[in-house]
Amino acid sequence: MLSGTSETDPMKTNFPWLPMVKLVAALGLFLPAMSGCMVGPDYSRPHMTVPADWASSADSPTLQSTAPSGGRPDLILWWRQFNDPLLTALVEEAVRVNLDLKIAEARLRQARASRDVTFGGLWPAVNASAGYQRKHTAGAANDKDIFQAGLDAAWELDLFGGRRRGLEAADAGTEAAGENIRDVQVSLVAEVALNYIQLRGYQQQILVARKNLDAQRKGADIARKLFGAGFDTALDVASADAAVATTEAQIPVYETGARQAIHALSVLLARPPADLLKQLSSPSSLPRVPSAVPAGLPSDLLRQRPDIREAEAQLHAATAQVGVATADFFPSFSLTGSLNWNSNLLRTWWNEASRSFGAGPSVTWPIFQGGAIAANVRLQKALRDQAYIAYRKTVLSAFQDVENALIAFAKEQQHQRDLNEAVTANRKLVDLSLALYSEGQNNFLTVITAQQSLYAAENALVQSNGSLAADLIALYKALGGGGEPLSKEYSP
Repeated sequence: MLSGTSETDPMKTNFPWLPMVKLVAALGLFLPAMSGCMVGPDYSRPHMTVPADWASSADSPTLQSTAPSGGRPDLILWWRQFNDPLLTALVEEAVRVNLDLKIAEARLRQARASRDVTFGGLWPAVNASAGYQRKHTAGAANDKDIFQAGLDAAWELDLFGGRRRGLEAADAGTEAAGENIRDVQVSLVAEVALNYIQLRGYQQQILVARKNLDAQRKGADIARKLFGAGFDTALDVASADAAVATTEAQIPVYETGARQAIHALSVLLARPPADLLKQLSSPSSLPRVPSAVPAGLPSDLLRQRPDIREAEAQLHAATAQVGVATADFFPSFSLTGSLNWNSNLLRTWWNEASRSFGAGPSVTWPIFQGGAIAANVRLQKALRDQAYIAYRKTVLSAFQDVENALIAFAKEQQHQRDLNEAVTANRKLVDLSLALYSEGQNNFLTVITAQQSLYAAENALVQSNGSLAADLIALYKALGGGGEPLSKEYSP
């Protein structure tokens, strides 16, 4: 430890901390040579086997095997492909105000602040102190004033890279938090669109039910009149009334679903549940599904899906933490210094005789910790292995999501085509049965059965239209669509 009080050298008189400055300068020349030394494993991107193409893409001619030129723009704003201005407005408002997204943004700010705390540990810490005491000694004639002031500095030299590994982990954690925002965006946009599709689907089912209910009521009235005239039986009337009651019972179920979809949309937009009732209660048709969908290639998924990038960043952070733990095996070097003034008179506080200083290096080296350091290294390696397994699972789950969405979309297209034919055939059946009934060639039960079949086919077609749109939403979500670039405030 270097120390001194009174010196004749004018440089040392004016700058009593000169020895500490010289030591810092010497270390400044020495540290760059040591800056490349970092214990622990270096991170490398994991290799994943990726299929050449999607197995389910051949099932639908509307799916494009490659993304459009320019990469992801169509995926980022995929909801605009439905050409529904209201849906677009709802999605854009949700991205601005959604509470889950606000939480994710706060977590990014938290990660950045934590990273800055870690970064601050790489630099010297300097503290200033000052104090005053009025001291009384028994038997002394007068009390004594004591004035104190000082500067203390400490710098832990990161010779083995433990702190730099911690900063590397913090940087990766910040990256993961940014990708989490994009992942929340992907889920949010899909959820808004899905609830909107469900709402329009329920509204269309209500319209179909009411249209068929009107036809069934008219048929029931005819059956009652004919029964009164002696042309129909009581069984025909009872069957007609039963058909009316069955169809009528479905409407409250659809109305409940529609209302709940509106409530869900309102909360996604950070509003009270009933806030969008006036705006969304009027029935509207389901958005039309675009004619072509860019499925892209499996290799694109690794950079399109934010949850995959988030899992990779978490793996990077876990790998760096192994280095942080390994650095505890090695000695820790520090440079400390202090400069103090101590006087019983305020006017002599800054005099040379009141001043003392000291500076010097120190080293600490854990000799015995009961195996705690080695155990911590094993702990961090286990956490790294978990992060690697989680990354692999995320990638495989992403491939599964896309394959499931592709096959569901393709088969629902076929289902929709078949239902369109079924509706056309059942309409012909209703018209023919009514014509034959009016000519007295069949009973009213045949008409009722035909009407019920038509209603079931029309209702199934509405459901299929909604399912087709929902499958497409699931596909866009599986491809990582909807993860818009971060705003300037949150961009890396």
